[in-house]
Amino acid sequence: MPAPSQLTGQNLPPPRPPAAGDRAARRAGGRPPGRRARAGWTAVVLTSLAIAAFSLSLYAQAGLESLAEDEQGLAETYADRPGAVQAVFYTHVVSASLALLLGPWQFLRALRRRSPRVHRVTGRIYLVAVLTGAGSGLALAPWNSAGMVGFFGFGMLAVLWAVTAVRAYRAVRGGDPAGHQAWMMRNFAFTFAAVTLRLWVGVLTGVQVPFTAEDVDPDVLFDNAYHAVPFLCWVPNMFVAEWLIRRRGLPSYRIR
Repeated sequence: MPAPSQLTGQNLPPPRPPAAGDRAARRAGGRPPGRRARAGWTAVVLTSLAIAAFSLSLYAQAGLESLAEDEQGLAETYADRPGAVQAVFYTHVVSASLALLLGPWQFLRALRRRSPRVHRVTGRIYLVAVLTGAGSGLALAPWNSAGMVGFFGFGMLAVLWAVTAVRAYRAVRGGDPAGHQAWMMRNFAFTFAAVTLRLWVGVLTGVQVPFTAEDVDPDVLFDNAYHAVPFLCWVPNMFVAEWLIRRRGLPSYRIR
């Protein structure tokens, strides 16, 4: 017959503290996102859709030569390039826009719960779009219009974009949903650089206006701003993503 202490549970071992993966799993399937989280996700969706639609519609309406005459987008940079470079440019526009269109929906909890097959299929399409966009972006780095800063900034962005996509895929294939979610958040931070690049160009162009002459060429202001964004468009995104990952209890990097 067991001793009274055994019946009262006094000799039972203390409960094991929940692991990080357990906490992440509970958060992923527990309480619904708050109002601020929904508002942030909505803002990401709207800006991603807007930039993707703008890019696709811009380069679909005319050739690079015609767009260059009207000084539209990056047409002037690539209008005189060899046909192979132009083909890579169009590939980058389409694949990066597709990644922007699909990326935000991968974080929609309702989609993951109610339609896991749709989530998996769109996730695979997203990863293929990311790898295509990263490869074409890396190939375009030597022809960018921001010089050496653009070569290293956009080149590093392309490499990190591809690496995080591969890590996200390996995590989900290895049965690590928390790691998969963390790597997908890092990856989309680089995808979202297409949006933050344009936001930073607008901000940096605007802040120059009070300090320049009235007859200054707007193209000069744009060029000054554009030379600052090859790193600025993705480095802050990376830190924000890591902060969100840690806040959600997902596997994160720590600087000691």
